[in-house]
Formats: sequence, structure tokens, C-alpha cells
Amino acid sequence: MSKTDSPVGGPLGLIAGPTASGKSGLALKLADALAQRGKKAVIVNADSMQVYRDIPILSAAPEPGEMARHLHKLYLAWDGSETCSAADWAARAKSEIGAAHAANAVPILVGGTGLYMRTLLDGIAPIPPIDPDIRAEVRALDQTEARSALESEDAEAAARLAPADRARTARALEIVRSTGRTQTHWQARKEGGIADQVSLNAAILLPDREWLYDRCERRFELMLEAGAVAEVEALLARELEPSLPVMRAIGVAEIAAWIDGETTREEMTAAGKQATRNYAKRQYTWFRNQPPADWERFESQNFSIDSLLEGILRE
Repeated sequence: MSKTDSPVGGPLGLIAGPTASGKSGLALKLADALAQRGKKAVIVNADSMQVYRDIPILSAAPEPGEMARHLHKLYLAWDGSETCSAADWAARAKSEIGAAHAANAVPILVGGTGLYMRTLLDGIAPIPPIDPDIRAEVRALDQTEARSALESEDAEAAARLAPADRARTARALEIVRSTGRTQTHWQARKEGGIADQVSLNAAILLPDREWLYDRCERRFELMLEAGAVAEVEALLARELEPSLPVMRAIGVAEIAAWIDGETTREEMTAAGKQATRNYAKRQYTWFRNQPPADWERFESQNFSIDSLLEGILRE
């Protein structure tokens, strides 16, 4: 296996946290500090919306001037007509990390999509393809029926999942019915992760919630001023499938409703702000509780790159 195929042995920086927490800015500071010490840095996107080139404003992707300071990868890399799954992203991210190490550069993962990071580091469960007939049968059940079936056929998954979580309930049920094995069985056999092949230096940004929510609201206003409406108009003109991830980005539905005359601009703005806050709240909870305990938490808006820098330079 070539160096570009495998990231074995090199340092990997990771900056994670909820939207508007300051991740991109901190990554640039870390890259600048590495450059001052003679180290190249490659900033690798780990945000599931910033991968789509259709929505650089709505996804708050780094601006061209910021991306010119240091090499950025996997930003705006997928067309909105495509779905970038966690497995798709992880395969590309693994390649970019390997390429960075081969070039004697330090890759820095930056983003707020925990599933992407978990898939890259821990691997993916080798679940066989789901039988289409079983999938159709499961998806035709209402949530009460699906929940009852799951409690009978995979009690462990039922105990783990919220009773109202329709998507995850259906997924767990179709797995056990199609494969004859539970979701837990497959999750225990994850493969392809790189956690044991890199020296990870991770930081999670968890600033004061009110500070964060204020930034979320101001960010949505700035997006509108910067051209978010034109982005949504262009998406609508393409007549893409509503189920595509890009069509479910925060702000798309809210702005589309205003464009269609279904709401006022004031109502649209308020809805967009609230959706952004709700998303940040969910991310905040996930990053506070789910990542490993040795991922350093910064519970203030006054972030420092010192510990990350020291860890990387020790490698």
C-alpha cells in the first residue's frame, strides 16, 4: 500500500464543534503557527454541508481568501445532485490525509459532522446490502408498528433508540430482517478506520451557549446579505430531488418558502435563525457527550491552539 493510500504514523489535527463556534478560524491559526515553524498544513473539511459546491454561503464554507492562505481539501467538492455519504467522505478524507503525510504536511480535520469523523476514525460496519423488498416493507410501516416490531426483533436497538426516531428505527429493523443479525452485531465489526494509524490531536470547541447562539443568529443575517437567497434560487431552478442532502441544508427550506411567497421575509429570517440555533444545540450536546474523553474540550470562546500545536510538534 502506498503512502497516499495509508496515513500510517503521521500526526492528525482535529478541530470539532457546533456551527458558528469558530472552528475554521482556529484551524487557520493552527496552520499559520505550523507554517511559522516550517511545517506545511492541509485543512480537510469534515462538515457534511460544506462538501457541496452549490451552497458555499449557506454552509459557511471558508471564503476564497481564507482558502488561499493554506491548502484546503474536500470543500465544495461534490455537486448538489449527488449524495456524499459518510463512507464516501471518509474514503476521500483518508486519501487526502495520506497525501498530506506523503508531502510531509500536517492534515487538520475541521468540521461539525460527528458521523463523518467517527466513520473515518472507527471505520464502517460491513452491513450487506438491504433486500429491496424488505426495505419497502419496513418503510411502509407506521412508527408504532415499526417500534413494536423492533422491540420484538432487536430489543437492544429498541432500548437504545428514542421511540419517535422513525429513521433509525426503520434502519435497525431492516438490518435485522434482511441480514438475520442485529445492528449491534455489525457495528462491533467495523472496518477501515484509521484511529490506530495516526497520532490524533483533537480539540472540541464548546463555547458559552448564549455567545454561540448570538453568533448563529448574526451568521444567518450575514448569509442573507452575502447572497444566500441567490444560492437557493439556483438550487430551486435545478429542480433537484427534495430528499437530497443539499436541499435539506439549514436555510434552504426557510428561504424557499419566502421565495414562493409562503412567508414574509421577517418570518423567514426568524425561522432560519431558529433552525440554526436548534442545529447548534444538537451538535453541542453530541460533541459534549459522544467523543472520547481524551479529546480536549474548550468550554470558553477564548480558544488557544497551544496544546494542539505542542501535541502535533511532538510527533
